[in-house]
Amino acid sequence: MKISDHTYVTLAYDLNVGEGDERELMEQATSEQPMEFIFGTNTMLEAFEEQIRGLSLGDTFSFHLTPDQAYGDYDNTKLVELPKNIFEINGKIDNEVLFEGNTVPMMDSSGNRLVGSVVSIGDDVVTMDFNHPLAGENMYFNGHVVGVREASAEEIEALFSGGGCGCGSGGCGSGGCGSGEGGGCGSGGCGSGMENGGGCGCGSGGCGSC
Repeated sequence: MKISDHTYVTLAYDLNVGEGDERELMEQATSEQPMEFIFGTNTMLEAFEEQIRGLSLGDTFSFHLTPDQAYGDYDNTKLVELPKNIFEINGKIDNEVLFEGNTVPMMDSSGNRLVGSVVSIGDDVVTMDFNHPLAGENMYFNGHVVGVREASAEEIEALFSGGGCGCGSGGCGSGGCGSGEGGGCGSGGCGSGMENGGGCGCGSGGCGSC
């Protein structure tokens, strides 16, 4: 069977980012802990899927995605300062959530869900980065197809009803899945907060933590 729409795909791969000698391993999905998803359901980057379309069990792949094909260029306007008090719960800051480097699910004034990374914490403001963690990166994938089969009606229904993520690891999900934390996701890794960022649009004080 070949990879096509509504097939359940299992992949093992290395994801490296950067250029030349500066490339670094960002994420790895192994045969024991593979990345799994349902092809053609808008849970993966379109450019990623097009590179593996038509492959079969055991086939290898090696390809490169540019920022334009993946998560876009880094956007400085998505680096914003927010009032520290919006992170309070019952009048107190939760230090297990608010610390530098952590990713925090949030919501803007229009109800759009966002995921931001905590850059710095001041006395009164918190600097958040709403770019995707892989924004501006060239992504190099090398791997092989571990499995491919027809997805069951139950698996497809669960995906579209929100009952399961099904999108696999963080590196190439197209949005809405999270960082591989449950929901049938694969290896997680680098894609912390799989919402594409989509433009923060929250400005100063317009966001609230979820």
